[in-house]
Amino acid sequence: MRQHLLRPIGIIRSQLKRTQDAPLFYTEGAPNARLEVLPAYQAGLLRLQAGDELIVITWLHRAARDVLQVRPQGNPANPLTGVFLTRSPDRPNPLGLHRVRVLEIDGGSLLVGPIEAIDDTPVVDIKSVVLEADDF
Repeated sequence: MRQHLLRPIGIIRSQLKRTQDAPLFYTEGAPNARLEVLPAYQAGLLRLQAGDELIVITWLHRAARDVLQVRPQGNPANPLTGVFLTRSPDRPNPLGLHRVRVLEIDGGSLLVGPIEAIDDTPVVDIKSVVLEADDF
C-alpha cells in the first residue's frame, strides 16, 4: 500500500496538559487555546477574521492506533461499538475534528475555542465552516 505523509501546519497551545484532563467533547467545558500556525503556512490565513468558525483537524498524537472497537465515552455500560461510529481518539488514523470560533488573531497565532485538544497537539489542517452550499 502506498504511504501518505501528513505535515503539521501548526500546533495547539492549551492549558490541558494530559489526555485525562481533556473533556470528551468541546461542549463539555473545553477551554480556549492558541493555535500557532507555522510560518511556512501563515499565508493560508489570508482574510481570516475574528469571529470566523473553523474546523481544526488535529493529529491525536497520544492515541492508540490499533483500536477498532470501543465502549462509547469510555462507559462500560455502553455496548461495544466499531470505532468508525464513535468520536474516540483511539483509531487507526487518529484525526481530531474540532469546531471552533476564532476569538483573536495575532499574526500566525490564533486564539480559538472552545477546543478539547491537549497542549502540543499537531494541527494538520484548518477548514472554514460552511453553513450553506454557496458559502465558500
